[in-house]
Order: sequence, then structure tokens, then C-alpha cells
Amino acid sequence: MRLVLLDRETLGEDLDLTPLRRFGELEVYPRTAADETQRRIADAEIVITNKVVLTREILTAAPRLKLVCIAATGMNNVDLEAAKELGIEVRNVAGYSTPSVVQHTFALALSLLERVAYYDRFVKEGSWSRGGIFTHIGPGFWEIAGKRWGIVGMGAIGREVARVARAFGAEVVYFPTSGIAHEDGYAALELHDLLRSSQIVSIHAPLNERTRGLLGAEELCLLKDGAILLNLGRGGIVDEAALAAELDRRELYAGLDVTEHEPLPVDSPLLALKHPDRLLITPHIAWASRESRRRLLEGIVSNIERFLDKQGKLVQ
Repeated sequence: MRLVLLDRETLGEDLDLTPLRRFGELEVYPRTAADETQRRIADAEIVITNKVVLTREILTAAPRLKLVCIAATGMNNVDLEAAKELGIEVRNVAGYSTPSVVQHTFALALSLLERVAYYDRFVKEGSWSRGGIFTHIGPGFWEIAGKRWGIVGMGAIGREVARVARAFGAEVVYFPTSGIAHEDGYAALELHDLLRSSQIVSIHAPLNERTRGLLGAEELCLLKDGAILLNLGRGGIVDEAALAAELDRRELYAGLDVTEHEPLPVDSPLLALKHPDRLLITPHIAWASRESRRRLLEGIVSNIERFLDKQGKLVQ
């Protein structure tokens, strides 16, 4: 069989693709531009894509294509209706990244709470060496214990964040972006009440008609002074211009792993803050621990195995 991987760079160069090669000839591309996709998959039977878009036109021009493996959970980059009409199976991988995203949530939260960047800089620039005492009580930092942690989006990731936050001693509340409260162990609040009352707010929701622009200028103004906002859902949930303005207006902190446009445009207001120390941004890596990417590959391999087994073509 001929397999094509369209965007290998999104999986990391350290990920061993050997398990895929037993299915047949594997053709690997670091990246694939929109105008290259059709040619590259024209003779493929299995296509693996993370973010490369497969439109109706592209799928129709690949007569041998039988299976699309999405190297992610979201399936919005494939025309699912066209795939169904053409008899092409589309399979994603769910749940592989939960431990990684949860860990990154707390990495951002703790870095902001503990002022890690400030204290690291204080030592490395020599200020501690010149200080004359064993410690330096500079800007204050806080504990998670005793704080209210508000979660926006109580899916699998949100529930695990809630469990860990509670283990730290936080009180956990949540806003169900689906509109349906279903977690008996935690109090469900309206969004405005959650924002007003929480010292830490983390977002773990998909981007859809309910969540797009959910936190705009009006909502961000409700956050307490000194509060921390974390977005590990999707960038379009938070109005970035409004967030930048609020971070400059008062003492507020934010940690983002996602932005509305990725990569982040060089003219983004988030890169021109008067108080850049109030913001941490990572380049959409919360999902990408080594273990998580290995689980992702295992999921892709499993999807291919199940497909071939159903076709009676699986060779052990």
C-alpha cells in the first residue's frame, strides 16, 4: 500500500515512524502547502494529516484513497461529507493528549503564580549575588491552596484539571460551555459569576458557535485584580486585543498556549504589551509531550490496523 504523511514537522522529528512502514511504502513530507496536496496524494491509499486541509476537490482527485488518518482529535480540516460520499473512511485519535495538556496547564499556572521568570532573571543577572542576604522577597507570589479555580469547559481535560486543582487545595467551580451541567462533584456557575469569583480561570473548551468570542472586553473586565487566565482550548474563545488592553490596564495575568491565528502574527497586540511579564505564551505545545505524541502515533497505527482488518488486508 502507499501511505502519505503530509506534515511530519507537526509530529516532531524525534518521533520514530517505523511502525507505519510495515503497512507499505510510506512517503513523508515535512510540510505540504495547499497547492501541493492534490499532487502528493493522487496515488495514495492512506493519507495521514495533522493540519493539512483535504477539500472535496482534493479528495475527488485521489481515486485510490480509502482512509484518511487525522493525527489529532479535531476533524475540521477534512470535508467529511465528501469523504463519506466517496467511500473514504476518516479516523481521528481522541484522548491521547489529556495528561500532557493538564500538565501544561499547571506549568503555566505555577510559572505565573510563583513569578518564576522574575526570580530566575534576578539570580542570573547577578542581583542575588550582590544582595547580601540569603533570600530576596521581591514581587509577591501565591499558593493555589485556598483559591477558587474556575474551569470553562468540563470535558475530559477540564475534569482532570479539576481533580489536580482540588489536590492542590483549590475550590473548583465550572461553566459548562455545552449549556448542560453534568458534574455533580463541582458547582456549575454562570460564566459571569465564575469570572467574578475565581482567582484562576482555565479554558478547556472547543471552538464552536457557543464559545467563539466567549471572553471579550466585557467578560475580561469581570476578572479579579491579580487573577490568572489560562487558555488551553482554542484561541478564538478569547478576544486577544481586549486581553492585551486589559493586561496593560491593570494587574492581571494570562497564560496562553493557543491563539486565534497560529503562528501568532508579528503585529499581534499580545507582542506589544507595556507589561509583558504579565503574559506567558507557548506555541501550541500543550498537547505535544513525547509520551503524548507516542500515544498519538499508536492511535494512528491502531486506526490503520482496524481499517485493514475490516478489509481483510491486515498482515500480522
